[in-house]
Formats: sequence, structure tokens, C-alpha cells
Amino acid sequence: MNKATRKAVIAGNWKMNMTPSKAKEAIEKTAALVSGKNGCDIVLCVPFVDIDAAVTAAKGTNIKIGAQNVHFEKSGAFTGEISADMLLETGVEYVIIGHSERRQYFGETDTTVNQRTKAALAAGLTVILCVGEVLEERQSNITDEILSMQTKLALAGVSAEEMQKVIIAYEPVWAIGTGLTATPQQADEACGLIRSVLAGMYDEKVAEATTIQYGGSMNDGNAAELLAKYHVDGGLIGGASLVPEKFDAIVTAAQ
Repeated sequence: MNKATRKAVIAGNWKMNMTPSKAKEAIEKTAALVSGKNGCDIVLCVPFVDIDAAVTAAKGTNIKIGAQNVHFEKSGAFTGEISADMLLETGVEYVIIGHSERRQYFGETDTTVNQRTKAALAAGLTVILCVGEVLEERQSNITDEILSMQTKLALAGVSAEEMQKVIIAYEPVWAIGTGLTATPQQADEACGLIRSVLAGMYDEKVAEATTIQYGGSMNDGNAAELLAKYHVDGGLIGGASLVPEKFDAIVTAAQ
């Protein structure tokens, strides 16, 4: 991490876990553990039904609440979808967009990722934008091309000023939910590649100011080594974020 030019952000992605009552309990316990640890921003991205309970439980703590998806239209006949304005009114400040599971299971494309990103930014939300390659792409040595393409398409039409509210999460798809983790060197190289793409799209100032997380099975055991790398500015944490003690250990590593 380079805290001299950008924020470290540790964000939990609870995925489809936790009922509202369990969310309240988990956040209260997590808040007690991470209290006073202000060396990074702390975010928990929860299921839609948990947002109200999560926002209430996190009030007055150093934990911010995020959602896991957002629709690109403000309203309309989109059964089951949630707009940015709806999220704002619940107290959400962050939203994950383009997670590999959304791309793999729910038909998310680079085009819809871009549409959702612009809608979220227009509403004032901070976006955690996910990019990453599948195993076959890494084995074919086209990781750089995939990350470059996804980053450019996702941020098409996003201004340099709006980039102040964009966090990019590098998520090697082959490392999500598999227990596999990119080596610290691999993570640093991929995050550095994304940063170089941003420099080409905007300038060095924007690139150096943008927080780029690692999101492939970061946990309490490997966080310190990953976070020690220059281009790794935090983590988008899956399973470990569901266990307050493990999540706290990652936050501690980011201090």
C-alpha cells in the first residue's frame, strides 16, 4: 500500500449470507473489534434485506455499509432490481459492481457494468468496480489484455473527477471461492497493470490516487503479505468477512 497518495480500503462482501438479525449481531461484534482502527476505510457490503439492520448497527462506528449490486435505471418495470436512489435513502454509501459471480451467473456484461457504474456515480455512491480474468485466460497469458479491456469498458464515460469515488477490485476469477490465492507478486503485478491503464485513460495523478484492492481469497492468514505490496491498497473480502475475528485481523494488517 502507498497511503501517502491513496486510501487503504478493506471491504467485506457478504454475498448471499446473513439474515437481518444475524447481520446486526455480526456488525456489532465487528465494530467492537475494529473500533479505533482508522488506518483504513472499513466497509461491509451486505444483502439488500440486511441493509436497514446493517446501517442501524453501524451507526456511530467506523464501519460503512455497501450494497452488492445496483440497477442502471432510476425506476421502471425491472422486477427484483434496486436503484441507486433507493440505496441512498437506506443509508448505503458504497456498492459493488461487476463482481465475477454477477458476470458468471446473472449475465452481467462489460456494457451493463459501465451503465451501473455511471448510474451509481451520478447518485453519489462510491463504486467498488470488479475486474478479473478466468483461469483459462491466465493460462493463455492474456491476463493483461483482459484486465485492460474490462477496465476501459467499465470506465467509459467516467470523468477524472468521478474517479475520486471509484475503487477498483482486482478479482482473479480462478481464486474466488476456491481457496486459491494469487501470489503477492501476481497480485501486485495485476494491480499495477490496472494502474497503468488508468494512467493512460486519465493521467498519473488519477492513477496514483485510485485505490486498487485485491479480491481473490484474501484472508487473515495472507492479508499482511498481500497488503505489503505497493499496488495493493486493500481487499475485497469474501468468506473471512463473515467472521468478525478474521475480518478484524485483516483490518489490523491494513493499519
